[in-house]
Amino acid sequence: MFGLGGQELLLILFVVLLFFGPQKLPELMRGLGKGMKEFKKAQADLEDEFHKVVEAPEPKKKPVESTAKKEEEVSVGDKS
Repeated sequence: MFGLGGQELLLILFVVLLFFGPQKLPELMRGLGKGMKEFKKAQADLEDEFHKVVEAPEPKKKPVESTAKKEEEVSVGDKS
């Protein structure tokens, strides 16, 4: 985990315990857990949206008429 060994993790936990105190530590960890849960949820939603866009079939486009064909129709209508 991040290249940290067991001793380094214990040292970090001890420093956090000294800094925040034993009463605030559970509240801090609870908030951290909620934040991680929200982050993972947002990441999953973003991945789902990306997959929907990538896998969606392309809408069929109407064939484009050439402008020359339209000009012929207009000129035929003017001759009458």
